[in-house]
Amino acid sequence: MARLSRLGALLTLIVLPLAAAAEDYYITAAAMIDTERGKRIDAPAIVVSGERITAVGRQGQLQAPAGAKHLDLGDKTLVPGLMDMHVHLSSAAEGVPFLEEMLQSTPRQTINAVRNARATLMAGFTAVRDLGDDGYAVVAVRDAINAGDIEGPRIWSAGHPLSITGGHCDNNFYPPEMNYQSEGVANGPWAVREALRKNIKYGADTVKFCATGGVFSRGTQVGAIQYTPEEMKAIVEEGHHRAQIVAAHAHGTEGIKAAIEAGVDSVEHASILDDEAIKLAKRRGTYLSMDIYNTDYTQSQGRANGVPEENLKKDAAIAQVQRDSFRAAVEAGVNMVFGSDAAIYPHGDNARQFARMVEYGMSNAQALQAATVNAAALMKRDDLGAIKAGYLADIIAVDGDPLADVTVLESVNFVMKGGKVAKGLVPGAH
Repeated sequence: MARLSRLGALLTLIVLPLAAAAEDYYITAAAMIDTERGKRIDAPAIVVSGERITAVGRQGQLQAPAGAKHLDLGDKTLVPGLMDMHVHLSSAAEGVPFLEEMLQSTPRQTINAVRNARATLMAGFTAVRDLGDDGYAVVAVRDAINAGDIEGPRIWSAGHPLSITGGHCDNNFYPPEMNYQSEGVANGPWAVREALRKNIKYGADTVKFCATGGVFSRGTQVGAIQYTPEEMKAIVEEGHHRAQIVAAHAHGTEGIKAAIEAGVDSVEHASILDDEAIKLAKRRGTYLSMDIYNTDYTQSQGRANGVPEENLKKDAAIAQVQRDSFRAAVEAGVNMVFGSDAAIYPHGDNARQFARMVEYGMSNAQALQAATVNAAALMKRDDLGAIKAGYLADIIAVDGDPLADVTVLESVNFVMKGGKVAKGLVPGAH
């Protein structure tokens, strides 16, 4: 043990110099969004020391500390860093045909994730939950970001998503003579616990399992339940024992209800909701993460990207059903978070979903809260999702007022993550 301790100390000395020290900043702009209250604040002033916000006030009242660099962002509006609760960084929607991407090695997928992580950060998303990859590629990218080796958002990574044999999170595209199954395949209550433990062993820090069929798998019915209630309960119990946030992929009503009854923290897609499912989610405090933009991209670009006809048809069949379910959940006051399923459409375009969320029932403030305070609450983080003293200094800037026009979030001028400027010093910053 002493030898291991000395090795750990040596590695710390090696890694720490790779991350540049954050500076102290005094940030001013035309406005700031208070995401907790859904209000615009004029003439804000923010003090950042190291990686955290130390003071928030108004210009003329909160003075710049001695030695702090003044970042005057002029007529911009400051917003907390956005949080996307459903991405797949190691996959891409374009550039590689759909079926060919399955032939990519883990090292190649890791390179994809490096590129996509940076694109995501530059788009103003300073934290994401990655809900499934191969070979722990995203775990490696997360660790490299944390070490300061590469640029990217904060990442929670699920590693291999858990699936029944032949389920949505298995790979059913290969012929039977290959006798292939995905790494996350596990059947039975004890087997799913073992698979979850293995993911955590190799660095996963969140959990994802497939409770129903899905759109982009072969031979699965979108609405059909897959894991049994007993298996789901075992996954959730094991995950919660290990302090993990547990997500269930579930399109169909029966699978959604079973996952909520099992105690999941979030349901992904949640496409076919009935009144009972909505009431159950609200009563249990379950978060819904509903990707209601990506069908736009799939239906316009999917065929050119090589998406098989089976998957295009399933996407078209479920799209409006999911959007109507989204509206019903919003009207009922269910907990909602922003989840784009980026990889189905290009990373970096995540914010295009905000407009659809507003179109299907949310106010601009609610849509923004889904990607800030609600996402932070889901992940049990009391230092993200708002611009407040004591919070991590994840701050972006946009033109205009997102509470009046949510599409301004699609073009981010300035990104700060953990007190370090990652994108742009706009004119006027000094």
